[in-house]
Amino acid sequence: MTVLGHWLIIAALLTTAASALEYYRSTFRREASLTRPRTLLRISTALVLVTSGILLAQFVRHDFTNSYVYSYSDRSLPLHYLISCFYAGQEGSFLFWVLCSSIIGLVLQRAAAKRGGESWLLAVYMTVQTALLLLVVAKSPFRFLWDTFPQVSPGTVVPDGQGLNPLLQNFWMVIHPPTLFLGFAAMAVPFSYALAGLWKREYDLLCAKAFPWVLFATAVLGLGIMLGGYWAYGVLGWGGYWGWDPVENSSLIPWLTGIALLHTLLAQRRTGKFLRTNFLLAVASFWFVVYSTFLTRSGILGDASVHSFTDPGATVYWMLLGLLALLLLGGVAAVMVRRKDLRPAPSSRALFTRETALGTGTLLLLLIALVVLFGTSLPIFSSIRVEPSFYNNTSLPLAILMGVLVGYSLYMPWEEEQGKDTLRRSLLALAVAGGVTVLLVAMGVRDVLMAAFAFSALFAFVVNAQVALKIAKGDPLFLGGKIAHMGLAVFFLGVMGSGRYSSAERLGLPEGTPQEALGYTFTYLGQTRLPDGKFAFPISVEKEGRSYRVVPVMFEAGEQGVMRNPDIVSLAAEDIYVSPQELEQAQDPGGPVREYTVAKGGTVTVDSVRIAFSRFDMGQHAQMGQSGMAAGAVLEITKGSERETVVPVLRYGENRSIKYQDAYSNLIGAPVRLQAVEVGMNAQGSTVTIALPGKQASAQARGILFVEASVKPFINFVWLGSLFMVAGFVLAIIKRVREA
Repeated sequence: MTVLGHWLIIAALLTTAASALEYYRSTFRREASLTRPRTLLRISTALVLVTSGILLAQFVRHDFTNSYVYSYSDRSLPLHYLISCFYAGQEGSFLFWVLCSSIIGLVLQRAAAKRGGESWLLAVYMTVQTALLLLVVAKSPFRFLWDTFPQVSPGTVVPDGQGLNPLLQNFWMVIHPPTLFLGFAAMAVPFSYALAGLWKREYDLLCAKAFPWVLFATAVLGLGIMLGGYWAYGVLGWGGYWGWDPVENSSLIPWLTGIALLHTLLAQRRTGKFLRTNFLLAVASFWFVVYSTFLTRSGILGDASVHSFTDPGATVYWMLLGLLALLLLGGVAAVMVRRKDLRPAPSSRALFTRETALGTGTLLLLLIALVVLFGTSLPIFSSIRVEPSFYNNTSLPLAILMGVLVGYSLYMPWEEEQGKDTLRRSLLALAVAGGVTVLLVAMGVRDVLMAAFAFSALFAFVVNAQVALKIAKGDPLFLGGKIAHMGLAVFFLGVMGSGRYSSAERLGLPEGTPQEALGYTFTYLGQTRLPDGKFAFPISVEKEGRSYRVVPVMFEAGEQGVMRNPDIVSLAAEDIYVSPQELEQAQDPGGPVREYTVAKGGTVTVDSVRIAFSRFDMGQHAQMGQSGMAAGAVLEITKGSERETVVPVLRYGENRSIKYQDAYSNLIGAPVRLQAVEVGMNAQGSTVTIALPGKQASAQARGILFVEASVKPFINFVWLGSLFMVAGFVLAIIKRVREA
């Protein structure tokens, strides 16, 4: 199947290139038949679909003769994670991008056949598709294991694969990458409309026909970014959802330019202005998509970003760089060649108009994009790295102005009017936003910029809510923009609350001992081992008679070291976020010690509790971030009808030092220590010596769990605002598609 997949993707490249060429030829013939390029497009799409199906089938069937399947999966993964293995690496992610682009190409061809301009539009789009397929052929997911790993003999069938990165084994990472790639692929459509319009001299083509596609691309890309933030918040354990990492930023930039394009397209439809701006923004948005891919997959940010892929090789590196150069030079050159034709409609010097507000809002979006671009690209040219505070400090004033504009723009007409009329209409919103801001200041918001940020967000929310109530009486589909703006305002409030007013504290929690912090009582309940080998650390969190339970997890992930997964209690007004750091086991149980030697397969009874030594576990060497060689003993403990498994560990450090990683037993009511290990020549000759504290010391010497606990006010507003924005986009897309 690997050989078949390899040749099918080459066939897809050839048919795609042939389709682009046939579409190009048809632009020179008035009565040219489009049967051939359409057929080639459909064949190309079918080949990409079949090729993707083959790769997916290899993952499901555990075909480890395929190097890509071997590198990113193993037999223990459930089906949904096997599916996500498809796009876990560079090779598969390129193929998935092409898959999304192929499906979009089919939809685009059908739409263009009905509305005109198919030859020019598809000639550009299929050329872009050809470039993407070249990347897939250069970085193919269809290579034999022995071609990638020379130490493996040809024809060798290995029993298992290397497995999927534990951080990617999460529901949100199943849907986050494909959502991003769908947004990336969709952003090629407005780019194609822009070049086709310039080529054909139909300068309203972009504005008239690409608007639903811009909506779709920005909506999907924004959703993908939000899902990535939610995954980071719930899995990585550092306590946030956005760290201004270069790879995170690289997907934000095309989203910002896409949002700017949406607003200037609206202005062009009404006033005929922003003509050049829209063509440049359409080109820039897709260029930044490819730039994002370059940053993520070229390995150029390997030292600056935790998310960056490794070096894909010189071929792919230079191909991506060449594609960036062609897109930039081709797009800018096309605009420059047609610059005399792209003269906007005569502009008035009116100040208080919606056109002015949209233009100013676009400028603010582009300034934010420029700030992010500078900080993101700096590691390429310099060893200097900008801190998150750089982005926060530069973006905050711009965001404040944007919030005010999002509100005021709806009160401004397209024509000139007196500023006092706009001010009069906004009095109610100003009063509500001002009153709530005063209340927030009374509650503790002392930072002037934060108070201004809250005011601008509240003002934008109230204005859009007012307008939405009026629109709701008519056609609900007109609510899309207002709901999206309300979502942005709610998002801003969530960013302010969870970012500026979050409180955190590092806690050392002795087992069974309540501890006060952050207004809550935290009680560590003891370590448990999950069926998959991970260690869970249940913690009771109490406040004013209300009790919650969090279960953070730590586990060993091979070369990546110890993974720490947080757990969260989501309340209406705040989140309680608990991230595990390390477990410090008691080194001295105290009091008289009782020792028992148990043979492998044997048992010992202590105070009506039966302890059986079943086997050694040599995989405990780094469970808690410890170093050195270690051995663990799997002990099955039974008391009446209750049963549990504990694994105490004996660790040998430097200079023959010994450390004990005790395992607390709920049935014994004390920590169990592995005192000594004797490995015999056969199974019957192996023994372990375990130590238990005396009865009077059983309640002592329990482990101490160190955690990072934090309370994040109004963080749910971040997710709620994001969902509002996506919902607004969906309504707007439906409206524009119906119009089309």
